[in-house]
Amino acid sequence: MIYSVRHTTTFRYEPAVRESVMEVRLQPRSDGEQRCLSFNLDVDPAANVMQYRDFTGNTVHHFDIAGTHKIVKVTAHSAVEVHSVPPPRTSSVGDWADLDALIAGNDYWEMLLPSHFAHSNAELENLAKEVHSERRGSPLVLLTELNEAIYKLFAYVPNSTKVDSPIEEALRTRQGVCQDFAHIMIALVRRLHIPCRYVSGYMFHRDEEEKDRSLEGASHAWVEALVPGLSWVAFDPTNNLVGGDRHIRVAIGRDYADVPPTRGVYKGEAQSELSVAVTVSPADTAPPEPVMPSFVIRSRPVLARPAMRSEQEQQQQ
Repeated sequence: MIYSVRHTTTFRYEPAVRESVMEVRLQPRSDGEQRCLSFNLDVDPAANVMQYRDFTGNTVHHFDIAGTHKIVKVTAHSAVEVHSVPPPRTSSVGDWADLDALIAGNDYWEMLLPSHFAHSNAELENLAKEVHSERRGSPLVLLTELNEAIYKLFAYVPNSTKVDSPIEEALRTRQGVCQDFAHIMIALVRRLHIPCRYVSGYMFHRDEEEKDRSLEGASHAWVEALVPGLSWVAFDPTNNLVGGDRHIRVAIGRDYADVPPTRGVYKGEAQSELSVAVTVSPADTAPPEPVMPSFVIRSRPVLARPAMRSEQEQQQQ
C-alpha cells in the first residue's frame, strides 16, 4: 500500500516573537517493510532548512526564523510505501531463553533502561500485578496480552493529558492518549528485560468498522518490542493492534522525548497557540480536502524577560 501523508503544524503568537528555532521529525523512515518514496517540507515564513540523522537513524530537519513574526506554519508532504506482514505466529518464535541469548549477543541497552517518560513507579508496579506482568508463557504471547490489557483498562480521551505529563497521571486516572499508552507499555515491558522502543508516526483509518480509538487527523504513537525469531514487532495498545500495514513509521526512540514531531524555542513574551492537522490517504485516490485542526493547544502568557526562550512541543494524540 502506498500512502499520501500531509502534516500541517501551525504556531501562532500574540504579540509577535523574535527568532524561532525549530527541529522537526516528520520524514517517514525507510527500513523494514517501509519505504519513503518522496518527502517535501514547506516552512512559512521562508527559512533555510537543514537536516541530519540522530542516534537512532531518524531524519531531523531544522531551521531558524530570525525576524519578528506572529505565525510559523510547517507542512510536510510524504509518499510512503508500506508492505503488509503476516501476523506473528507463536510456533515460529523463540522462548525466554532465546530472548536472553539474543540480548546478550547484541547492543540493546538503550531500549532496556528506564527513560524520561517510561520508568517504574508505585502506580506502574500496581498495574503490573493487576495484569500479571511477569515472565510466563512466551514473549510474544505475553506482549500480546499486555497490549490488550492496556487497551481494555484505559480509556482513550483526547487532550486528557499534556505533552509533558508523566505516566503517573494516566495510571491514576486510567485515561490518556496514545503517547501515554505507549509509555506505559514500554515501562511494563522493559521491567521484564525485553527491549522496547517508542514509535512516532501515523495510522491510516480505513473506515468506522475498524473501531480505531486513536484520533484521525493527528500523529500517532505505538511501541516495538524485540521478539526472538521475529526481530522488532509493533504493538499498538491504543487500538489493540499488532503490526499491520496501516501504521506509518516516522521516528523511533527510547520514548517521546527522543522523537517529538516538532520541538522549538522562541524569544519573547507571548501567548502561543499550536494547531495540528494530519491527513493520510491511499496514494491512488484523490487527495482529501484539508482537514480542520484535530487539536489546538493554547499556552498561558509567558511572563519573562524579553531575552528568555520559551519551549514548544507537539503532543501525539
